[in-house]
Amino acid sequence: MKEKTKRQKAIIRRRIFLSVTVAVLAVCIAALCFAVNTIIKNASSGDKNQNGSEITSQYESVKPDETVDPNKTVATATVVNTGDIILHSTVLDGAKTSDGNYDFSAFFKYAETYFKSADLATANLEVTLGGRESGAYSGYPAFNSPDCLLDVVKNSGIGFLTTANNHCYDTGLFGLKRTAAQLKAKNIDFIGTKETDADPVYTVKNVNGIKIGMTAYTFENTSAAGQKSINGNIVKAEAAGLINSFNYDRINEFYTEAQSVVEKMKNDGADAVVFYMHWGEEYQLSNNTWQKSIAQKLCNMGVDVIVGSHPHVIQPIELIHSEDSQNTTVCIYSMGNAVSNQRKEIMNPECTTGHTEDGVLFYYTFEKYADGNVALTGVDVIPTWVNKYRGGSGYQYTVYPLETASMAENYGFDAATLSAAKASFERTKQQVSKGLKECQQNLGCEVRFAE
Repeated sequence: MKEKTKRQKAIIRRRIFLSVTVAVLAVCIAALCFAVNTIIKNASSGDKNQNGSEITSQYESVKPDETVDPNKTVATATVVNTGDIILHSTVLDGAKTSDGNYDFSAFFKYAETYFKSADLATANLEVTLGGRESGAYSGYPAFNSPDCLLDVVKNSGIGFLTTANNHCYDTGLFGLKRTAAQLKAKNIDFIGTKETDADPVYTVKNVNGIKIGMTAYTFENTSAAGQKSINGNIVKAEAAGLINSFNYDRINEFYTEAQSVVEKMKNDGADAVVFYMHWGEEYQLSNNTWQKSIAQKLCNMGVDVIVGSHPHVIQPIELIHSEDSQNTTVCIYSMGNAVSNQRKEIMNPECTTGHTEDGVLFYYTFEKYADGNVALTGVDVIPTWVNKYRGGSGYQYTVYPLETASMAENYGFDAATLSAAKASFERTKQQVSKGLKECQQNLGCEVRFAE
């Protein structure tokens, strides 16, 4: 994309200019049409020149200027993203039905409207689908979830999953490959892990006429022998190429690969580039220095949006400028949890503040103009809270979007639950409002937390 930063900063001025220009053009075209019609009418009524012959208008074939305004918006793509889907044992137990199957339909019954109204909805799938071949379905520390989870995900409107995370190898090579195979079978797009070496490291997805390059990476553990290690599990050599990952101890290798991926995306026609990063420290409310430095490097490479996960709490949003001042990136360091059993009453001593119950719907919007250029023109955050309540064969879990604190009153909660939901909203607002406001003001879009 050419001069993305300048275009982002000029959006407000352009919209005002366009309004004035359109009005002026409308007046001019109307005047021209009136003149042409008058001449044609006079000619057709038998007007004569000085020699007595009929006048033939030289303007009969003239039409208004049809030149397309290069700043005209020709396509808009809005992507909504949500955080970690993690099926702890308590989540599995509560979803088990009398016939031995599982019912996860409560998860997104209030969020699906938001997913389906966007042009694309994404989430982080932080479990494996290892099947019964990998043993019993299980939660932490090795997640193995039923395949029917994907039906609920897809039916809710989520059409794209990131799979590169520290639990993607919980059921080994078999589960890694089987998870990818199940996603393919369900026609759910994904990126971050592969079934075969021939599968792509990235995708260029056409979202409502705009091609968005997307990829996902997860951090590795340091292993004594130098092999790739995910969540303390040494990855088999034949699986090493099936996981998009980076090592903090060899970070320059990742930068080289990331630069190559960005260039390949653009060569494949990507109008915009988004990186999904599984990084940072669990339960920390602020991004660490590694996240900060990696985000800056990706910004320098021309990445437009960075979407983070792993800490299981919401971390801030930041507007990042490239060191050469040619690119601006919006980064949310962590979206928190979508579905999990990480409740404040059981998190001691890791995080007893309730932040592990919070998540977001994080939006980014790209616009394409008649001249072919594409710019990031909007970002937004809608807080979410996952409620745990008695139901089914144990506990049920439902994600509740909270556009405002008072919106919690629409869900029919009892007093204690209502208070918890409103507290979640305020926690999220506290985490994201400053950075979100800066991003929204820079892009010229509506400011959510204006006060």
